[in-house]
Amino acid sequence: MTRQRNRGRVVAAVLAGMCAAAALPGQAHAAGPGVYAFDPDAKNVQGAATNVEASTLDEGVPYRSMIKPGEKLYYRVTLDDASAAYVSAVAVPGDSGAVAYGDGINVSLRETDDTQCGAERANFGAGAYARPISAYVFRTVKEGSSTCQESGQYDVLVERESKETSNSDAWDLELRFLQEPRLRSGAAMPTDGPESWPSASAKPLTGKQQKRSGGSGYSEATSLENGRWQDTVAPGQTRFYRVPVDWGQQLHAAAGLSNSTGATKQFVGNALTLSLDNPAQGHVSDATLSYSGGPASASLRPLPPVAYRNRFAPSPQVSAMRFAGWYYLSVSLSPKLKESYGAEPIPFELAVQVKNKAEASPYEGDAGVFGVTDQDREVARKGKNAREAARSGPMTVVAAAGIGTGSVLLLGLGVWTLLARRRAAGSPAAGTPVAGGHQPPRVR
Repeated sequence: MTRQRNRGRVVAAVLAGMCAAAALPGQAHAAGPGVYAFDPDAKNVQGAATNVEASTLDEGVPYRSMIKPGEKLYYRVTLDDASAAYVSAVAVPGDSGAVAYGDGINVSLRETDDTQCGAERANFGAGAYARPISAYVFRTVKEGSSTCQESGQYDVLVERESKETSNSDAWDLELRFLQEPRLRSGAAMPTDGPESWPSASAKPLTGKQQKRSGGSGYSEATSLENGRWQDTVAPGQTRFYRVPVDWGQQLHAAAGLSNSTGATKQFVGNALTLSLDNPAQGHVSDATLSYSGGPASASLRPLPPVAYRNRFAPSPQVSAMRFAGWYYLSVSLSPKLKESYGAEPIPFELAVQVKNKAEASPYEGDAGVFGVTDQDREVARKGKNAREAARSGPMTVVAAAGIGTGSVLLLGLGVWTLLARRRAAGSPAAGTPVAGGHQPPRVR
């Protein structure tokens, strides 16, 4: 009994130590300015210069790749003939890399004969400073359409455009391929975009301000609910957050940068960028503000409530509000502020309002990432990010911290096997009766 208790204590100590390391406070937000936190489960994949050599992206699996200036890289996905499909690419330049107006990436989905299904471009805009930017491309199944409707293999082409004056270092890429759940059988869905929606700006919130620290990437985005949230952002840094927005709900967001405590009043154009991306990490909208040392704010333009019909709107901003799920907000501060205002982080407030009651999902069965659950709302209330939320579930504590489940099982098996062997070495030989008539376990 003593050996058995000691064995249990050793195993418990090992696993508890690993879990404690996984749950160390502040680990998720330890990255400094300009450092992007890639999904810890991301697999490395190399883009191909020719489409026939392209590597296949599996649905729901995050990938990490790299692209150089002027490169055109192919990847491949397999689509069915009934689901809307989405492939996103997050471009992550180095924190010291200079970029110019118009620099960015173009993502397109193509049939293997090069017929284009769709394309989207993401660039750094007027801010012209390096920060993570995201673009997605999608295939929508349309009745009566003959292009890109069949099941089979499709090419994903990611192209980088950089001016000669821009930094020539390679950019990292984070890639994802998702397919939208199928609609309920017999559901009559609209086939045209919305004509109007409540477009008035939201009234300023007056509730108590609370502190909540943003993450350094989509996988570390801090969950938010309605409220006024205070954080800090350093020059060259991007903070990530996420908000659950259900069907029929409308999202409003604004960012206000604090005044500087110094005497400098140097003007910096496009000093802060507030961006919104949808659950497929497709860019929706952004807003910028200029800074002269005094308080400044920027608000996202009013967007329509989340609705299936939005996808048929000609406006990319409206079309992107096409499904429920976690919507991502990011706040980026220009590195140019460092020259006049120093490298210290500047406080800012992020105001979030989600209006309207949630409506029923149009999907058949589980909506996956394209839905909002009661658990999601609880996660937002507590301010957890995706990895922290995963750690709260059974058997996911260590895996969510970046150690694979297989590693945990192998380690646990190794500990148990070692202790069993030690026990067997100090016990009578297998098959020899012991007190009480019990046999020691046979180690294979």
